[in-house]
Amino acid sequence: MKIRQFELPQELKPQFERAKKLEWITFFYLLSVVVIMYIVMGTSQAMKSATLEDALGLIPCISFLIGSRYFAKSPNKNFPYGYHSVFGIAFLAGSLALFAMGIYIVVDSVITLFSAEHATIGSTVIFGRQVWMGWIMILVLLYSAIPAMILGFKKLPISVNLHNKILFTDADTQKADYMTAFAAIAGIIGIGMGWWWADAAAALFIGISVVKDGFTQLKTAVLDLMDRHPVHTKTGKKEELVEKLAAEVQAWDWVQDSAVRMREQGQVFFGEVFIVPVIMEQLPEKAELAVKHLKAVDWKLYEIIVSIVEEVPEWE
Repeated sequence: MKIRQFELPQELKPQFERAKKLEWITFFYLLSVVVIMYIVMGTSQAMKSATLEDALGLIPCISFLIGSRYFAKSPNKNFPYGYHSVFGIAFLAGSLALFAMGIYIVVDSVITLFSAEHATIGSTVIFGRQVWMGWIMILVLLYSAIPAMILGFKKLPISVNLHNKILFTDADTQKADYMTAFAAIAGIIGIGMGWWWADAAAALFIGISVVKDGFTQLKTAVLDLMDRHPVHTKTGKKEELVEKLAAEVQAWDWVQDSAVRMREQGQVFFGEVFIVPVIMEQLPEKAELAVKHLKAVDWKLYEIIVSIVEEVPEWE
C-alpha cells in the first residue's frame, strides 16, 4: 500500500495560498523597512534595535515559504514519515534567532547605559530646508509598524485554521510591532529633549520584549520536537482531539480497553491507538476500518496506527 501524499482539505487550500501571498508581501515589505531604517538610524540605539528586530522578522516568513514547498512531499525510503517536520524545524530556527538577538540587544543596551554614551541625531537638508533627522526616523518607524500590524492581524486567523505555528509566530510578532516602534519613537524624542539615557532605555525595552517572545516561542518549539501532547496553536492548551478519539474508541462494542497517544509533526498529528479487544475474530478488518474512521474525524490526523495488545500502556 502506497502512503498517500498529504493534501489540505479543499476549504483550507485557498487560505494556505493566501498565507503564502501574505508572506511574500511581508518579505518584500520588511526588506524595504530594514534598508530604509539602516540608512536613517544614525547613532540611535533604539533605531538600531528596531532595525535588528525587523531584520529578524524576515526569518519566520522565509522559513514558512521554504517549508510550504516541502511539507506536502510524498514520503519515501529516506523520509518514511514525510516532510511535515520542516515547519517544526523552521519554528525552532526562527524562535532561536529571535531569542539570541534579544539577548544581544539587552546586553548592548545595558553596556550603552552604564557607559553613559550620548547618542546624537543630526539634521539634513530637504528641498532647501534644514530638517531634524529625528522626524524622518519617526516616519520610518511608523512605516515599520502600521503595515506590519495589518499583515499580522490578517495572518493570525489563517495560522490558527492551518494549525501552523511558524505562521502564527510571525503573525503574533508583527501584530505587536507597534510596541517596538513606539518605544523607539520615545527614545528618539528623548534624545531631542536632551535625555541621553532615553534612547538606550527604549532599546532595552525593545530587547526585553524580543527576549520574552523568543523564549516563549523557543520553549514551544522544543517541547513540540520532544513529541509532547499536541496543543492548540493560539492558546497553547492541550488539544482535545486526543481525548475525543480515546472516548470514541472506547465506545466501540468490540473494544474492551484502549489508550491513545499522539504527537505533532508540523501541521499534522501522528497517533497510535492501543486496543484490547473483546473477541479475537476479524481483527485485521476491524483495525483497518478503525483507521479509516479515525482519520476522517479531523484533517490534522495524517497517520493513525492501531495496535492490538493484551494490555494498554499507561502514562502518568
